[in-house]
Amino acid sequence: MSALKAGSKAPRFSLPDQSGKAISLSGFKGKKLLIYFYPKADTPGCTKQSCSVRDNLTSLRGRGIEPVGISPDKPADQEKFDKKFTLGFPLLADEGHTVAEAYGVWGEKSMYGKTYMGIIRSAFLIDETGKVLQAWYKVSPDDTVPNVLKAMGST
Repeated sequence: MSALKAGSKAPRFSLPDQSGKAISLSGFKGKKLLIYFYPKADTPGCTKQSCSVRDNLTSLRGRGIEPVGISPDKPADQEKFDKKFTLGFPLLADEGHTVAEAYGVWGEKSMYGKTYMGIIRSAFLIDETGKVLQAWYKVSPDDTVPNVLKAMGST
């Protein structure tokens, strides 16, 4: 899948959250949605990114934006991550990485000279009708929330 751009239709999804409840894109119709993809629950960068979203929940929701995190972790791992850091928003389990592929965030990565396939940390702001307002590929954990707030016209 090629990279999504502003104006693209957001790929539909239905994935289990940390409690096993199915969450789908259609469930957010009429609301803006921040979808961010992270490589692995409870790792330093993913924790920093998710805690930033948690710390800005009031600000995001005040702008009509609901956040959703997605990683290839199992629902039980997402639940531990949520409880450990009291995140308080849906963390979806994309174990087969089909949604990550649909959003163009599953790709080749390398660490310590070893190449492997995994999540390319990315974030998407989706409008009330399911269209992409903004897409940020290879986003820094520190930049997810500031990018969304800037896109919404505030800092």
